[in-house]
Amino acid sequence: MQFRVLGPVSATTANGGPLPLGPAKRRSLLAMLLAHPNTPVGVERLTEALWDDEPPRHARTVLQGHVSRLRAVFAQHDAAAHGVELLTQGAAYRLRLPETLVDAHRFEESLRLVRRSADPGETVAVLRDALGLWQGPAFAGTVHSAPLEAPAHALEELRLTAVEALARAYGQLGEHGAAASVLRAEAAAHPLREPLVAQLMLALARAGRQVDALDWFHRTRKLLADEIGVDPAPVLTDAYNTLLRTDAHARAHPEAHSDEHAHAHDHDHAHTRAEADADVDADAGHGAARPPAATSHEAAAWPAPTPQLLPRRPRGFIARQDELAALDRITAAAPGPIVTLTGSAGVGKTALAVHWSHRRRADFPDGTLFADLCGFSPTPARDTRAVLREFLLALGVPVERMPASPAALGARYRELTAGRRLLVVLDNAVDSEQIRPLLPGGDECVTLVTSRDRLDGLVATDAARPVTVGALPAADSTALLAAVLGPEPVAAEPEAAARLAGLCDGLPLALRVAAARLATRPHRGLASFAGELADEQHRLDLLKAEDTGVAAALGLSLRHLPEPARWLFHHLGPHTGATLDTCTAAALADCPPPQAALALDQLAAAQLVVETGPQSYVLHDLVRLFARSLAPDHEPAGLLRLLDHWVQTLLGACAAAEPGGEPCCALPAGARRSAEVRRFADRTAALAWYSAERGTLRATVEAAVAAGLHDRAWRLVLLQWPLIVWQVRDGWVPLLEQGLASAELDGDPAAQSRASALLGWVLSEEGRPEEALARLERAPDLAVRAGDFAGEAVARINLAVALMRYGDLERPGGLLADALALAEREGLTETATLAHQHLAQHLLSVGAAAEAAEHAARGLALAAPLLAAPRRVVLRTLHGEALAAVGRTGEAVRQLHEAIREARANAYEEGEVAARVALDGLAEPEPERDRDRGPVWSAGTRGRSPLGGARSGPRPGGSPRA
Repeated sequence: MQFRVLGPVSATTANGGPLPLGPAKRRSLLAMLLAHPNTPVGVERLTEALWDDEPPRHARTVLQGHVSRLRAVFAQHDAAAHGVELLTQGAAYRLRLPETLVDAHRFEESLRLVRRSADPGETVAVLRDALGLWQGPAFAGTVHSAPLEAPAHALEELRLTAVEALARAYGQLGEHGAAASVLRAEAAAHPLREPLVAQLMLALARAGRQVDALDWFHRTRKLLADEIGVDPAPVLTDAYNTLLRTDAHARAHPEAHSDEHAHAHDHDHAHTRAEADADVDADAGHGAARPPAATSHEAAAWPAPTPQLLPRRPRGFIARQDELAALDRITAAAPGPIVTLTGSAGVGKTALAVHWSHRRRADFPDGTLFADLCGFSPTPARDTRAVLREFLLALGVPVERMPASPAALGARYRELTAGRRLLVVLDNAVDSEQIRPLLPGGDECVTLVTSRDRLDGLVATDAARPVTVGALPAADSTALLAAVLGPEPVAAEPEAAARLAGLCDGLPLALRVAAARLATRPHRGLASFAGELADEQHRLDLLKAEDTGVAAALGLSLRHLPEPARWLFHHLGPHTGATLDTCTAAALADCPPPQAALALDQLAAAQLVVETGPQSYVLHDLVRLFARSLAPDHEPAGLLRLLDHWVQTLLGACAAAEPGGEPCCALPAGARRSAEVRRFADRTAALAWYSAERGTLRATVEAAVAAGLHDRAWRLVLLQWPLIVWQVRDGWVPLLEQGLASAELDGDPAAQSRASALLGWVLSEEGRPEEALARLERAPDLAVRAGDFAGEAVARINLAVALMRYGDLERPGGLLADALALAEREGLTETATLAHQHLAQHLLSVGAAAEAAEHAARGLALAAPLLAAPRRVVLRTLHGEALAAVGRTGEAVRQLHEAIREARANAYEEGEVAARVALDGLAEPEPERDRDRGPVWSAGTRGRSPLGGARSGPRPGGSPRA
């Protein structure tokens, strides 16, 4: 079996019969694979090769059809027996075959062979056979596209190099007529290729055709002036001067002409041998040659092409107005700007770069250069030298003048880009080191780099300006779905579309894959598919279409991580939320916090986590699920470490949110202490953290329950009580019911008591009295059975508060007195303060204002300065109410003013309102009173602590607790 690309693309069987390759696009697919034998070629690159303009919507499907038909043809003609196989490799295809089956490879091998040969006769024989392989322009019969034109151009340059080498070999043999014959046809086809014309002039002169030689010079000089407005390069003028000197010498010494001609032949023999050695490069397979570097005068003689290497404009591009504006602003502000577009896998960096480049194409009259550096790709990263050669070819440097060393390639590139208004797009870079040699020279070029790495080094050394590409906002995500699916399905199910977009994390890759799955299964609605995606166990599998998907993209990022980051990432699976700090990461990975901090910084540099503050990061759901998928059967030790870490962190948050309070539980038996836990500066910081982590904590409870770790689960619930108290009507019942169920499964009566007391109080606040009292009545007995005096006191207080709300004027007093006695006996200062507060409230409601004032004063004495400000505000307000009720108005006014001042200082709006209402009531001659319950505080707070109120806004910490 043989493959031909040196002419029309074709393949033949072992007996010489042609393989039925089919239409031009299928031949183009085969040509791209033959241009890169035994190397994976990405689907995107193949798509660009087959559709130079905008590809059809189902281009991938069409491409897969061509691949299938090629495989069928290969199978039908027993290609495997010849070592030929068309393989799928990730998001790429690879044609595995012995390269000797490809005529281009045999041609390049011939060039390497003659470079090592010192025999001009052998060189002639080898090059004649090699050039005989050509049956027309390389890759003929294929689609006209940049990915195919580049290798075709490189092969054509090698063919011309071989022609020139063949002519030199003929010259060494003294066959100057044959040399001229070989060169003439090529000079006619390439009239501006000055080295070729110069060689033809010398061959003609040595063959005795001086007039023809001079005619070629004048013809070429005029063409250079007319076509591109330049003078001949030194290579051409030197040949002309040689002809003139030889002609003048021949006329002056005709008798010596024959001897001198022989001498010149000997000199030229040595000279052309050296040229042959230089021109046919050992690296000819890459289209490179090794002549001396061109001078600046030579560069001026070349045409200055306008390269346009941009891929096609991306379809369905959505929004990104902020990023586009940032690119406009940065590229207009500084000379020679370098901009880095960085973001996570699948976030749409390349689409943004190409879209902006097309939009601003007119700003770069000297052209655009584009290279996919394959930094995060199934294929190996591009070699810098290969990219430089590609750029220099696009900038008009002929293969025979291509510098050989990396340093010379870079210098030539910077020289040619200096003073030109070019856009250079370097896509998918792996690190800063890969980029630096490809930065253009001069201040007129703009360089746009995309990478999953933050490229901090490029920012530091080359003043690159970073632009971060984040997830799409919700509206833009649904717009992208509509752009791919069409507007009708999204308009028909707007809520499902929004949910689907949220489950895709606003990641364009995930959204496009989801849309692709929906587009190929029109019977499946958006709501149905969103329901399937909600299952975390299968979400990544659903966000995969053939060899494209979120997991594959993230896997490429992971493969390029440094070892510390890769090791940590494999331990993040048990994590249950989006936020992640250094202490939590250290607990998950069972490593010292400094080691976790280093690995997190590396993960942030690779955009797998997003740094949001000092030692604080966000781990998006799809990334977290990918981490979990790497170890689906991970040992429970990681989850156990995480749960114990959360319990310790919650204990610290409770202590900060309710300073001076007693913890409602201790660490479970056998708990492993974390090396470090988060610290909270004050109550505000603790409550803010509680609110931010609420979803994570809920998921952590679910993970603990699923693992049967109920002793951890109920602790994780109860230790959230400061936020539950603060935002009491915010849907806490399901979580508290789970906490109570776990406490029962754990067989811990103390935990059952506290969970029942807290759940009952929340049910009471939600207006569910029967359910509330059923829970609250059980709590004290459970605490007695457990010997938990603190829990018993809390349970009695919570029951008393509920009974007060439902109009019971008898039982609350006894319950609160018992709770106060227990708290004082056990030295529970915070619980005693709470008992005084609710006793003062109860006594006011039954008309015992003097006793109420006494309890409020005793509570204040205990509360200051240990407990939270809201508790003191409530006690001061109660004290003021009680003092006013016994006629001590001046003292009452002072207490209420102090309550208002302290509430305002601590942004406790409800407390300030309650205190003002009480203060305003003092101005009335006879304050309205409820005959049974005492003073009416304000609408919505009758008969209970002013800690009640609407659900909106924060809740104070002065209400019943766990």
